[in-house]
Amino acid sequence: MGRPFKNKMLDNGLNGRFAVIIPVYNHQQKVREVVLACKKLLIPIFVIDDGSTDGSYDRIKEIEDICILRHRINRGKGAAILTGMQAAGATTDWAITLDADGQHNPADAFKLIRAIPSQKIQSGQRPIIVGKRQGMVGAEIPWTSRYGRKFSNFWVWLSGGPLMDDSQSGFRIYPLPETLDLNVTARRFQFEVEVLVKARWNMIPVYETPVSVNYRPGVKRISHFRPFIDFVRNTGVFTRLIFKRVVFPNSMRLK
Repeated sequence: MGRPFKNKMLDNGLNGRFAVIIPVYNHQQKVREVVLACKKLLIPIFVIDDGSTDGSYDRIKEIEDICILRHRINRGKGAAILTGMQAAGATTDWAITLDADGQHNPADAFKLIRAIPSQKIQSGQRPIIVGKRQGMVGAEIPWTSRYGRKFSNFWVWLSGGPLMDDSQSGFRIYPLPETLDLNVTARRFQFEVEVLVKARWNMIPVYETPVSVNYRPGVKRISHFRPFIDFVRNTGVFTRLIFKRVVFPNSMRLK
């Protein structure tokens, strides 16, 4: 069940119900550590096992008080996030998403929540909050992360989305049900950029706030990003979004 998130660290007057959503695909090395860290937030946790073929499920199946949902086959990160949102949406107002590879510090969820402007809540414009990862430089940072997000930032903006510093960050807060109503069609990594563009089209504010990132030298990060395949998929998504932006008026585009 969703529970009101109340913490003396928060001073924005927000009293909403939050849930954590963790998409998982072959993250057996880190998923248990991530889930146990998230439990310290004292809010509901939805873990979506997106067709893992390793021991990810076995590593978390005995953890109490979490909801584990499983895809029979791998359907993509976006599909896993949507499954989590649909499950959480009946009892929560906000979904906090973070990756299962250990790069995020779940305690930074406090920073994301504090970044929600209370005036936007009062005016009915509930925003998306994106955790802008700090320290994304150095040899230990994969080149796909260092340069990929610059590529993504530009094309998100060109597609009519917000001007951002880290459009690829998976550590976010989404308002529900507004996000589910955006009709995002991408189901893999591209979900996270398409949702930003369509949020802007629909006048949903998007804000960034700094969060830490954990890329330890000598420790290989668990990533399923495939540069060529996902570059092609990214290109297809951005081409579709730019075409809609240029050809269709806003009233038709939103349909």
